[in-house]
Amino acid sequence: MTSNTRVVVIGAGLAGVRLARRLGELGMSAVLVGDEEHTPYNRVLLAEVLAGRYAPEVIALPTPERLTRGRAVHIDRAERQVHFADSSVIAYDTLVLATGSNPVLPPLRGLFGPDRHELPEGVHAFRTMDDCLGLSKAVRPDTRAVVIGGGLLGVSAARALAERGAQVMLAQQSERLMERQLDPSASKLVLRHLKDLGVEVHTECRVRDVRCVGGAVRSVEMADGYALDADLVVLACGVHPRVGLAQDAGLAVHKGVIVDDELRTSDPHIRAIGDCAQHDGNVYGLAAPALEQADVLAELLAAADPGTGSSVAPAGYTGTRALTRLTLALPALASGTPLDLAAFGEHTPLPGDDVIQLTDATRGTYRKVVVRDDRLVGGVLVGELGTVGALARAWEGAEPLPSDGGPLLHLLTNDGGS
Repeated sequence: MTSNTRVVVIGAGLAGVRLARRLGELGMSAVLVGDEEHTPYNRVLLAEVLAGRYAPEVIALPTPERLTRGRAVHIDRAERQVHFADSSVIAYDTLVLATGSNPVLPPLRGLFGPDRHELPEGVHAFRTMDDCLGLSKAVRPDTRAVVIGGGLLGVSAARALAERGAQVMLAQQSERLMERQLDPSASKLVLRHLKDLGVEVHTECRVRDVRCVGGAVRSVEMADGYALDADLVVLACGVHPRVGLAQDAGLAVHKGVIVDDELRTSDPHIRAIGDCAQHDGNVYGLAAPALEQADVLAELLAAADPGTGSSVAPAGYTGTRALTRLTLALPALASGTPLDLAAFGEHTPLPGDDVIQLTDATRGTYRKVVVRDDRLVGGVLVGELGTVGALARAWEGAEPLPSDGGPLLHLLTNDGGS
């Protein structure tokens, strides 16, 4: 059967590609529009490309049949048309915004000037394949690289550059690494492993100035006047939803494009998914929620289209219990094993919660879970992890745990199951 609805998806990242693929499986066709020259790719794996472990084509996503390239500049809601920078126009019945997010560029002195709107030579964001390839081309053994930001992205970038032989310094404004995802004990382990790889880490360190000579970066200066010499600077200061197109069209936007349980914006003919969408107050910025939203929306659109023959009324989107996962391959470790970490749910206990915590200093592993009312509500795991899958399923299921705690202890101490 053939769909009667013209679906246009703006954004060819994980969410947009997944939606187009799922719609095809359900008997619908979507026009997918991406503004990058590259084949759609898995952004989560860019650090693996930067580290040299994967070639760019390895992280490519399956390319939908109806993929076109263009930069959307205007949505005409009255005519239901999208206008592009090359003056082309695409009409839609349903428009889906999967525009993702943009890197945060901090307000540092020297980063931009009155007549300069491009980043100085040697200063890179780390969000797109072009960013990744630019960094790969610039890095050399013994390149002095400063990474600004010690969150998930900054830690990944620092590890990748160190594996390429760069002299890496990481500047983190807060008192510890990955403070949004990890508790203090887990942060210390990540710090230890980065140092084992040769990364010089500066915490509680606010960068105020990027110094350039002849348009090229030469150093990064801290608020206390201390300077780090730099041939290369990576801005890993987080991301923010890419909502300019939605705002210009008059859609309701707060942190992201506001959507309901059917992922519908304030315009019933426009939906939003992925990093740009805000559902029930949440902007996730993670792969798992983006993929779940794409799957839910595909079912909703197929059910509403008589051409698909779908007779099942799907449930709406109710939110995602997302798990943060990062693997740091660290050949400098004596064991030669990677550092694996995962964080999910609430890892800071409330009064009355039960906490199970296991630490092995020799192996560099740390496992902590929080149990509330006989239910697993969160945890942090660092080290060689074979237990993440089973623990995540126990958390996602929100089922009561056995009162004796034996199965949970078994999961925490068992490296084999996933």
